[in-house]
Amino acid sequence: MGQALAIGSFSVEDMALEIAENRFKVEPCCVLLTPSRKKGESLVLPDLRLKVLIEALRMVLEVVYDERLMTFCYGGRVGMGRHTAVRYLKNSVENATWWFAAKFERQSFEVPHMERLCRVLEEKIDDCVFVELIRKLFDSNVVRIELGRFSLGQGFPQESGLCGILINVYFSGLDREIQEFRLRVNRESQNVDAAKIPTSSNVSYRPAKVYAVRYLDEILIATSGSKVLMMDLRKKILDRIESDLGLKVDGMRSTIRSAVSDKLEFLGMELQAVPPSVLNPPMTEKEVRARKKYLRQKEVQAQERRNARERNRRKLGMKILSHLFRKLKRNDGFRLNLPIEDEVRAIFSRWANETVQEFFHSLEERYNWHRMLTAGNFMSLRHIRDQLPAALVDAYDEFQAQIDKHLSPFAMMAALEEEEREKEEETERKYADQTANDLTRTLIKVDAPIQLVRKAVKLAGFTNNMGRPRPIKLLLALEDADIIKWYAGVGRRWLEYFCCCHNFRTVKIVVSYHLRFSCILTLQAKHESTKQEAIKHYTKDLIVTGEGENEVAYFPTEKET
Repeated sequence: MGQALAIGSFSVEDMALEIAENRFKVEPCCVLLTPSRKKGESLVLPDLRLKVLIEALRMVLEVVYDERLMTFCYGGRVGMGRHTAVRYLKNSVENATWWFAAKFERQSFEVPHMERLCRVLEEKIDDCVFVELIRKLFDSNVVRIELGRFSLGQGFPQESGLCGILINVYFSGLDREIQEFRLRVNRESQNVDAAKIPTSSNVSYRPAKVYAVRYLDEILIATSGSKVLMMDLRKKILDRIESDLGLKVDGMRSTIRSAVSDKLEFLGMELQAVPPSVLNPPMTEKEVRARKKYLRQKEVQAQERRNARERNRRKLGMKILSHLFRKLKRNDGFRLNLPIEDEVRAIFSRWANETVQEFFHSLEERYNWHRMLTAGNFMSLRHIRDQLPAALVDAYDEFQAQIDKHLSPFAMMAALEEEEREKEEETERKYADQTANDLTRTLIKVDAPIQLVRKAVKLAGFTNNMGRPRPIKLLLALEDADIIKWYAGVGRRWLEYFCCCHNFRTVKIVVSYHLRFSCILTLQAKHESTKQEAIKHYTKDLIVTGEGENEVAYFPTEKET
């Protein structure tokens, strides 16, 4: 480059030269924030230059390790986030019988962990300057990794995109061992001699499978095999974590549980193996009645539209005929080479085809016309047929054959009965398949912990002791738009986190209702008005006037949620 590319107040070229010559200093690029309380924790924040360096290191690690990581490794990767992991659990894990989640005790990355991480990096990256930069970031506490439980409202003390990819690199060896164990179990279960299973038995053999999901430091192992298999796998994984990785595992929270009987907490959600009918329940009698009522209303509306269409066609046809008649009278005679003739012919031909199709699809109309055309059939008498000309008798027989062919309701009734019978058989088959699936198959149900969500809403100050929305007085000094933006940010984060859960509708009611009315009450307290006046002014969607007198809705609307 002819000129140095400047970002803010520093040059990227000069910074790259310092890194290449190993002259880059991390400490001058840090800002120390001391805690306001004695028990607080100091934070070391990077400046713009250090943020650029951290993002560059993350991009390099992503290019080197992304294809080398296992497929069940989620978090810290593009397109492999939390929702992708939950989607894999819901769509791919079947017939799980036993599982456990490896829970770590609260601990930070110390010097031994850092040294092992650097050794793992040196296996694939032959650049001592690169590894030394990562070591300096850890030594200055700009990048810091904590595993296990966190205090309320805290995540990574210095959260950055580099932490996720470093955790994946640190656990890559454990991931490979888990994958090897999974492949070995799958091979052994598939090589079972099928001749040992009696052919007269109705029992179907399903090979045991091992499923694994790791999202950063949360590890979930599930199997469709025996508990002995799961105990062996758990012992190997926990020993590997404590001996080779040097991490402490909470044994009480990492116990083996039944996938069908017990719920398992993973990614802040509750998992349980349930029959397919729980995830997709059949319609109740009330829902069936409501569905039939809706279909009847839809049929009545369709009939009204058909009648209106026929009425409009009749009016339009009369207008066309009157227009043609007036034009023919002005031309002193009838001429059939008018330009409008082809258009009128096409319109009437289309209308006629639609009318004929509607007629043939009506069983009542066909029955009435068939009865009228075949009633009082005196020409079927032999002494009358003998006295009539043969050509007239043949024409009459041909006419009756065409009536039976096109207007006979019996063939259509048989077709309708056959269609109803097929529908009944299809319903019975679906019921049998659903019953068999409920008895032989289980899927993963992902639920949000509703009680914890309610407690979080209460602890955040959105509700009072009775569980009713309340205003937050600390926000009264802000502008109206800023108050709504703050509530909208909290609501969107909660809704986005639990949007993949089976009980998301309940979460939406809890979050949206309490936050929405807490925001309305806060605006009411700020302007010293009534709740009805606040709702009338801002509406329930909390719409405010932005720049250019445009109305903006920051809070998620009902349609969005």
